[in-house]
Amino acid sequence: MHSSYVIRRLLQIIPLFVAVMVLVFLLVHLIPGDPVSTLLGDRATPEIVARANRELGLDKPLPVQFGLFVNQLLHGNLGESINLKVPVLRLILERLPITLFLTVYAAVLGVLMAVPLAVLAAVRRNTWVDGLIRAVFQVGLSLPVFYVALQLLTLLGARLGWFPIGGYGETFGDHLYHLFLPALTLGLNLAAILVRTLRNSVIEVLTAEYVDFARAKGLRSRVIMTRHVLRNALIATVTLLGLNIGALIGGAVITETVFAIPGVGRLMVDAIFGRDYPVIQGLTLTFAVLVSLVFLATDLIHARLDPRAELS
Repeated sequence: MHSSYVIRRLLQIIPLFVAVMVLVFLLVHLIPGDPVSTLLGDRATPEIVARANRELGLDKPLPVQFGLFVNQLLHGNLGESINLKVPVLRLILERLPITLFLTVYAAVLGVLMAVPLAVLAAVRRNTWVDGLIRAVFQVGLSLPVFYVALQLLTLLGARLGWFPIGGYGETFGDHLYHLFLPALTLGLNLAAILVRTLRNSVIEVLTAEYVDFARAKGLRSRVIMTRHVLRNALIATVTLLGLNIGALIGGAVITETVFAIPGVGRLMVDAIFGRDYPVIQGLTLTFAVLVSLVFLATDLIHARLDPRAELS
């Protein structure tokens, strides 16, 4: 992979970061009426509002406020939580690993389900096996994430007691055990998306001339599938997987709330209901940065698998 391609992709993210900073900054100022009065609610008195305006810097001109906001970000300062009275950056750093663990866990489960079933559907295309796999995942794709989460929680957690209905655990094994149901919830949704794309890609590659040539050389079916078919079929799937990692991070907001997981998704919901706008600002910026980095990694992996991407 050429270093110029990597540098070009990194430079393309800078305008996005600037746009995200502007939108996050305007989050408080776009609130109808006085932001501090909305923030404080029933606690708002003229004295408290004036003091909060001074503490938050809202009594200064808008360009000055934005300059102070950018300066704080450059120094790693995301402000202080209104409700919890602790630095926002500290809250995010404490809870972000949990959400990242859940996201990676869900992605692994989704890929482990999607790849073999997509290959099986492609090899047995237009048979009842192919139709059953496509129908099951089509139904799964149409179901809302929160509904699947509640059903898994009720059946496997509450009724059968196979898995805990909340928490995160202490050790790595506990994390895998406690987060299995929420990861399965997100993984099923991801697998439903990947199966369709990967199946079509495998079918297309199976009819390619170089695959026919590999068969004519007498290569084993397993070698052809792993070395020629999957490598080329996975190119589009890797791109789709990267695009949906962002959706997994967003889906963590729902699953962490349903399963009482102390991640940044649950923190976001609590901050919204508690009108804790410094936390909402910090989390919005964090989510945007994470998704941007995932997209960058996806582009680099895509270019690694298909060198033609660098030329385009």
